[in-house]
Amino acid sequence: MQAQAHLVLIDAMNLIRRIYAVQERPFLLLDHISDKTKEQIIHNTKINTNKALQKILNEFEPTHALAVFDCKLPCWRYQVFPDYKKGRKKMPEHLQQSLGKIQDGFLELGVDSLESENDEADDLIATLAVKVALRGQNTTIISTDKGFLPLIGEHVKVFDYFKKCYNDEDFVKKKFDVKSNQLVDYWTLTGDSTNKIPGVAGIGPVNAAELINQYGSLSGILAADDLKKSIANKLKDSQLSIQLCQQILPLKTDIPLGFNLKDIRLEHETNS
Repeated sequence: MQAQAHLVLIDAMNLIRRIYAVQERPFLLLDHISDKTKEQIIHNTKINTNKALQKILNEFEPTHALAVFDCKLPCWRYQVFPDYKKGRKKMPEHLQQSLGKIQDGFLELGVDSLESENDEADDLIATLAVKVALRGQNTTIISTDKGFLPLIGEHVKVFDYFKKCYNDEDFVKKKFDVKSNQLVDYWTLTGDSTNKIPGVAGIGPVNAAELINQYGSLSGILAADDLKKSIANKLKDSQLSIQLCQQILPLKTDIPLGFNLKDIRLEHETNS
């Protein structure tokens, strides 16, 4: 009988940038941050990121683990929608230049890093999680990113390291009033302000949840013949936005990986 695997996937930049922000915060009121101070911030970020990773490994005791990083160049979503994540604060250059050292720190704990070529880290994580789930094995995604919530299922869990809690179906229901497998349709209607993705103008979170709970899905809503005229007109006027959202909101789950689960097995484990 095959041993039960537990893969921990770390949304690396989600973890690192939040830890970096804590280290940087005391210096933000200064007019200028010296190079020496920047070095200290990076040093503290590396130390605390390693501590976080060690805590994650101790708590979850995974058989396999991987830290996944975004590609350096703009991912494919920018080609489809140039305003994707427009206005989001860029990563500080000194942090960008220090990622290799942070990855070395991960490797010291036995956790390798993977960087995408054309896709976002989210797409790679989704691909890995789904492939492992299809084998009946378990994955825990370490991230605060709501984009992973549609993946929640029997074999895929999402854990918020900073709040020390699982973002599960109860969390999704309380926050969005829909099921996890309805979230992409929900965000297609509401838009995703975090990533600057437009939704259907005039449909907010409450109306979106009501529509999805009534008709089950976006396709059910679009096929309905009993919609209020005002809602039907809003949907009609936002056809291009709906098509865009349905193209870029879902995470890819079919990226060729070029490695096997055994390649990211933690050293202390003997079974893949």
